[in-house]
Amino acid sequence: MSDLLDFVLRHPRLFVLTGAGISTDSGIPGYRDERGQWQRSAPTTLQAFRGSHAARQRYWARSMLGWPIAAGAQPNVSHRVVAGLGEQDRLAALVTQNVDGLHQRAGSPDVVELHGSLRGVVCLSCGTEYERAGVQQWLWDQNAALRDVIANPLADGDVELESPLFAEFRVPVCERCEGMLKPDVVFFGESVPLDRVEHARAGLARADAMLVIGSSLTVRSGYRFCLWAHETGKPIAALNLGVTRADPLLSLKVEAPIGLALATLAAQIGVELPAQDGVDGHGHRA
Repeated sequence: MSDLLDFVLRHPRLFVLTGAGISTDSGIPGYRDERGQWQRSAPTTLQAFRGSHAARQRYWARSMLGWPIAAGAQPNVSHRVVAGLGEQDRLAALVTQNVDGLHQRAGSPDVVELHGSLRGVVCLSCGTEYERAGVQQWLWDQNAALRDVIANPLADGDVELESPLFAEFRVPVCERCEGMLKPDVVFFGESVPLDRVEHARAGLARADAMLVIGSSLTVRSGYRFCLWAHETGKPIAALNLGVTRADPLLSLKVEAPIGLALATLAAQIGVELPAQDGVDGHGHRA
């Protein structure tokens, strides 16, 4: 922890990249274990989603049950510490691989969401955008057979479930053109939009150093920022339980519970945690 404190104090403008590990304390499971191995079967790919009605039935059925869990999750202390670092003007950029929106709800105003957001749904034919809450209500109304099913939550609003009821599941279509609807997130096998990558890379150019929080960096969408930081001589620190793909590039590796580590760091440098949801920065009800 003293090394992490020293790293933050020596580099006043950080490029922070967060992954699933920062949200596990909010009840949202991660994808991988401490060895970087899948904790579940691989998620649906874009190719499967587009190419198979059965794959879309399975995806939307599981999402109907899992989305309320993700949507109801609350920011934890780690999200609030990152927001506090932003209020102290210590962040050159905040980039997340997560789609849960918890950084924004914790008070971070400018977040690059590399993989999109579960808040939205988009038509793949005409581009019409929908709020997920409205689509969720349609799913709930049209698929009563699955309403009472209880399943263990997985990452990104998914659940652990296989069921013959999937074959009867009604999937949503675009109200305007009856085109295929897809959550406004980057699926596996899909590229991150170039404008998001460039926006994030511009933040890296402004930074003194890079801090990775809660990511194994297994997928290239996040790992490439470590490569770019290393190429330009910017030191990289990682706060993560377990291995990361960028371990050979790191100047500092801290393997500790993320919430405890960030709360300790906040206390050491006087970060005031932003108030949220009726609770002030000290945890007292407003």
